[in-house]
Amino acid sequence: MIQTLQGKLYTGITTDVARRFNEHANKKGAKFFFIDPPACVVWSMTCSSKSEALKKEAWMKKLPSSEKRKFIRDIGQTL
Repeated sequence: MIQTLQGKLYTGITTDVARRFNEHANKKGAKFFFIDPPACVVWSMTCSSKSEALKKEAWMKKLPSSEKRKFIRDIGQTL
């Protein structure tokens, strides 16, 4: 999960977090970041398969922003 400069949260999957973050930072990734650039990775996890990753992503995307922020705080990250 990536936080933007304006504080928005973005959820996605990748096989290489650092590479994908750099793509987003250089406007080669999701259009989500064209107006509000990424600031930092606030959470990531390793999954055993692409199927598992897609399920976790779908679950996380369904959560309201307030729940995502609570989840991040609960695991000890700062926003």
